[in-house]
Amino acid sequence: SAFFRNTYGPTGAFNAMPFEGGRSWAGARPEMRVIAYDSHGVAAHMGMLRRFIKVGEVDLLVGELGLWGVRADLEGLGLSHSMFTLYPELQRLGVPFAFGTVRHALYKHVERLCRGGIATILPGVRVRSTLPEVYLDLPATRIEDPLAVVFPIARSMDEWPSGTLIDRNGPEL
Repeated sequence: SAFFRNTYGPTGAFNAMPFEGGRSWAGARPEMRVIAYDSHGVAAHMGMLRRFIKVGEVDLLVGELGLWGVRADLEGLGLSHSMFTLYPELQRLGVPFAFGTVRHALYKHVERLCRGGIATILPGVRVRSTLPEVYLDLPATRIEDPLAVVFPIARSMDEWPSGTLIDRNGPEL
């Protein structure tokens, strides 16, 4: 939780809030985590959760990626390619695609990761998620306009369904 508070805090206090009190997830709990350590502690983290999302009118099994972060002193050292370490596990789990969302401020970083076909940024896609905390005076879902990124695992990108709305069927990871 300290890693996430330190990693997400500089992007806004609101982004670090879910990790107060020792909690190490923001919405849905990850099914799997990849954590890199060095002599200074946690260096990088990525979580994954298998779930069905709805793309347009199509229900689709994905490995949703989230809770991704790199310690500030290690940014720019190519740790984003840690996605490659997840490929064998995602293949073993039988997911056709990995899917994740990031803030638009990370566009250049994600665009570099997408070079060579490892992933595709989906333009103009909105994502509906269930809020992790439910309040009587607020709606139970939210619709956002993040950068949606898809990694083909067992299928090609040609097989990704068309649609401009992705329904997570649950809270973000």
